[in-house]
Amino acid sequence: MESTQNEKTTIEKRRLFDVRSVWFKVTLAVTVAALITAIVCCAVGISRIMRRNDFEKIGSFTFTRVDIDDEDYSEDDTHCTVKYESDEGYILNVVYSYEEWETLPEDSTLGGVTYREVGSERTLSFLSDEDYAKNFGSALHDMNADDAAPLFNIAIITGLLAAAFGIITFFGCAFTLYEKCWFLSVMVLASVFAVIFPEESANGVNGIIIMALYLLDTFLNVLCELLISKQSKWNFIVSVFVEITEILILVVLSYRFATMATTLFFWLPCDIISFINWSRKPDKEDAELTKVRTLKGWQEVVILIGIAVWTIGVGYLLTLIDIGTDIFGGNDVLANVVCYLDACASAVGIVNGLAILFRFREQWIAWYVEAILETVINILSGQYILLVLKAGYLTNTTYGYIKWTKYIKEHPEVMEEKSFF
Repeated sequence: MESTQNEKTTIEKRRLFDVRSVWFKVTLAVTVAALITAIVCCAVGISRIMRRNDFEKIGSFTFTRVDIDDEDYSEDDTHCTVKYESDEGYILNVVYSYEEWETLPEDSTLGGVTYREVGSERTLSFLSDEDYAKNFGSALHDMNADDAAPLFNIAIITGLLAAAFGIITFFGCAFTLYEKCWFLSVMVLASVFAVIFPEESANGVNGIIIMALYLLDTFLNVLCELLISKQSKWNFIVSVFVEITEILILVVLSYRFATMATTLFFWLPCDIISFINWSRKPDKEDAELTKVRTLKGWQEVVILIGIAVWTIGVGYLLTLIDIGTDIFGGNDVLANVVCYLDACASAVGIVNGLAILFRFREQWIAWYVEAILETVINILSGQYILLVLKAGYLTNTTYGYIKWTKYIKEHPEVMEEKSFF
């Protein structure tokens, strides 16, 4: 039996290698093209940020406050930027404290001076010539960064696409045709969303950095999900980088503290322990697979009660924390709703982590629930790029659940194991 299985595995690998030879030429070309594009765009973007041309004064003008509806500040904000515009179309941005901004008349006007870059139409406006001398360097840097932002967006997108196609190119024999198509489809779709819905700055962090973290999170998560569905222990190594990326996102956005704590104190240790546990439970016929099993009915009931208690208790405690963030625009009701959703998502996440650790099939059901909760939170938070990741979760969760169920039916002896480790 073992000999037959090994022969079958060898034939399958050869077949995949034949398919890989076809994929190799195409995916290698795409990988190289994407990587070159990323490098070129990054180099050009850096050169644009670093350029220093001369500016000449073109005159003094009166600026009127505009775009008042876009000024969505709260008492937690320490820097409130107000946009002014002259009749000639020149823009002057002035930063106020919250107290100053709150008393600012809607029709306020300011006098200012405008400078134009020699040889171009780019202009910078300041409150005075003294202000120009003091703040010209930082203002020029910000303007150059804004001009170079599309290039860095393209560099980030194509860089991650190069990584995705590179994995399929050089490790193609480890994946089926469906898995390759699913992985690449999610990454391409995430890249399209990144172009259509570019991220805005939040809490003083540039939107490009936020988008880069979102795309990296998507890339690592879909790779991790794919490895879990394949019952591969290596998913936990990828998962460590997933947790680090998600902690960075939560720190940058200053929200979802239940998820942040769960990630830091539960998921990171759980990934390491799970890797060790899965390494001890290889399938007898295929060492690349890990033995998996399913829960009993009474165990599922206990878990559901625990999730409900956690959601209500932790959700209420989170609503008592008053920490300002730009992501909800000062909407306290929306922020409180997300607190309870966050608490529930963190509880389901813990269940999911334990189910993965002990190799229970129900971890896929937990993934379903968590993906739906995360989808709602992402929509409320305006994180549209991450919706692609959740769509990928739902499709791969179905695939993983079917694969694990098939394995359990074919290996009933696994259910006789008494030890969780």
